[in-house]
Amino acid sequence: MKKATKLLALAAVLALGFAGTVKAETVLQLGTTVNEQDSFQVAAEKFAELVSEKTGGEYKIEIYPNGTLGGESDMLDSMSMGMLDMGIITAGPFVNFSQMMGVLDMPFLFANGEEAYKIFDGEIGRELLDTLEDAGLKGLAYAERGFRNITNSVRPVTCAADVEGLKLRVMENEVYTATFKALGVNAVPMAWGDALTAMQQSTIEGEENPINVIYSYGLWDYNQKYVTLDRHSYSTAIITMSLDKFNELDEATQQIFVECAQEAAEYERAWVADQEADQLAAIKANGVEVVEDPDIDSFREAVQTVYDAYPQYADYINRIHEELAK
Repeated sequence: MKKATKLLALAAVLALGFAGTVKAETVLQLGTTVNEQDSFQVAAEKFAELVSEKTGGEYKIEIYPNGTLGGESDMLDSMSMGMLDMGIITAGPFVNFSQMMGVLDMPFLFANGEEAYKIFDGEIGRELLDTLEDAGLKGLAYAERGFRNITNSVRPVTCAADVEGLKLRVMENEVYTATFKALGVNAVPMAWGDALTAMQQSTIEGEENPINVIYSYGLWDYNQKYVTLDRHSYSTAIITMSLDKFNELDEATQQIFVECAQEAAEYERAWVADQEADQLAAIKANGVEVVEDPDIDSFREAVQTVYDAYPQYADYINRIHEELAK
């Protein structure tokens, strides 16, 4: 009996000792404004999987889609104040937290994805992410929203003149607003959730987004009868963290988070590329008229005034052009 008691006591001591060596799981919340079919969800799930794997389960990332934790600007505010851990946020609202981030929104800056990746994954991209730290944000990596295209409920758009007078939602971003005003559009900045309601109620006539958004939200059900593949801007999706939360991590874990974010971003980019042809076919199958070869030169000419209006971006634009020419 005494032997059994001693064994039980020893087992209890060993159990307590073992428990003391096990680190408690830390749960981090990550918000997006998109639905579960969107590429942001793909990036978020991959990121969460990688972080759990590479930290040995010490960190768990819980994903909150569909704007559950607020609109994109709201989530950035929350992260900057340390009230939200993480988010995957379209590039547009970042200019409100770092003016220099606006250079990424300049129209027709990149001809294709490879050019964009070269800049974002290199020195210029990291330098721009680092400018967010003054606003309490830590940019981890650039995932992809993609090349943005015009949709509307009124008419086919084959050249810049065709878009004049249309009432279109744009992201809450100064450069986007300036770009569409240069095109003669009645540009209405608003959050994405509000834009869906406005299209459904016909209080706006259209919007601009990549093919994967047009498809995943079934914008043909929101009165969007026409799509124009003008690819006027390449939009990133930045995997972002509260700087306060990032600074709570030890240096090795910080590196893991950065590496996992980059790997998840590259995974999501490949997913977007794989899906795009089928998504475009599905858009057409739902009765949407797609203008695949608009007069891009007419758009470029119309928005040249935007470059003139933002001389503060000239140095970065020159550096981008020099890097792409290498």
